[in-house]
Amino acid sequence: MTIKITLKSVALSAAVALTIGFGTAQSASAESLQSALIAAYENSNLLEQNRALLRATDEDVAVALSALRPQISATSSFGHSDQATGRVGGNLNASISLGLELLVWDAGRTKLGVEASKETVLAARANLLNVEQQVLFNAVAAYVGVLRDTRVVSLRDNNLRLITQELRAARDRFEVGEVTRTDVAQAEARLAQARGALSEAQGNLAISRELYLANVGRKPGRLNAVPSIPSLPKSVEQARILAERNHPLIRQAQHEIKAGELNAARAKAASRPTIGMTASAGHDRARDNNSSIGFQMTVPIYQGGQLKALERKAMAQVHASRSGLNQTVLQIRQNVADSWSRLAVANAQLQASDRQIRAAQVAFNGVREETRLGARTTLDVLDAEQSLFDARTNRVVFETQVYQAAYQLISSMGLLTVSDLKLPVKQYDPSEYYNAVKHAPVPVTKQGKKLDRILKRYQK
Repeated sequence: MTIKITLKSVALSAAVALTIGFGTAQSASAESLQSALIAAYENSNLLEQNRALLRATDEDVAVALSALRPQISATSSFGHSDQATGRVGGNLNASISLGLELLVWDAGRTKLGVEASKETVLAARANLLNVEQQVLFNAVAAYVGVLRDTRVVSLRDNNLRLITQELRAARDRFEVGEVTRTDVAQAEARLAQARGALSEAQGNLAISRELYLANVGRKPGRLNAVPSIPSLPKSVEQARILAERNHPLIRQAQHEIKAGELNAARAKAASRPTIGMTASAGHDRARDNNSSIGFQMTVPIYQGGQLKALERKAMAQVHASRSGLNQTVLQIRQNVADSWSRLAVANAQLQASDRQIRAAQVAFNGVREETRLGARTTLDVLDAEQSLFDARTNRVVFETQVYQAAYQLISSMGLLTVSDLKLPVKQYDPSEYYNAVKHAPVPVTKQGKKLDRILKRYQK
């Protein structure tokens, strides 16, 4: 589903700040967040891995279903035996036979296994959707991380140039006797510090670019400013309601409970009789043609307590799954509240940093003017400039935190998916492979040939 709730003021101001703060000029050739998310979805090895695991789980339905169908096998033998009397020649033996086995009745145990496998498939689909959320969130974090570190490098570079100018001015004033050698040394020390900080920022940017490559599947070029944050709920309680309704981990736990209940019923049915039909036809060199048909009933009487132990084990697993669902709901509710609080804190810090920047700019301009009049020292200018730089750097960091917290909130509600974000990308259809294998087709049938084509496409 798509959120259609009025945007809260905390997110609105954050979105405006982000749109302005994370870039100015946008180029048509620069990459957008949307294109990065699409690339992450298309290039993710983690998604490919879990899609393959889902297809393997789909096959469990076909395996369970096959037990309800006839089991046909052919047997042939050829041999030679010598006579005990030592007579030359001996006997030549050859035979061929065709056998059939068919399950007639097993108290519904096999059908319960089929239904349990179907529930496991649905649980695996929900898990795949949660992995999709992780992939998209990592792409968002990598995108804003590169933007953040790019701007920090730019700020560090500007800071270096400004300190260089202050050092030059201090040296000129030292030459005419307006300041002491101490002022020059302080500027030189601050310049060395700025160069080290620039190197650190450049290193952090290189790390962020590698993280972008790992999460998006390609190196970042020029990145556009981040767009506005998608609509968010009005309150944390509304966010929790959406999370309980949509989060894939809750759906996964629900299907696991259902599968466990079916397996428990299956374990209980294992203590009941099983009826099967057998038939065979063959040809033996000694006896010519032969055939047989019959029914066989198997009644478990005593297996050393194994069947009851398996039944109790299945019931305990159901209880564990139910407790796991309760814990999952609690954890998701906590994650929603945590993300909501982080978003509110980051937004408050962002607004405070704006006020800090304005005040630091006024202070810096005043200190620099007072220095020209001889009322301030070079160190005062450097300190004021550092305060302004710190405020601008903090704003960049808070912008990133706002955006990450907003998308973490969306993810905690289970809505950070290709479908909910309406990304223009060909989505993976988990039902395509399932529909091709759920009836356990054999290769010679039309459905089997269709399955072969699907497999070839996945193996490319």
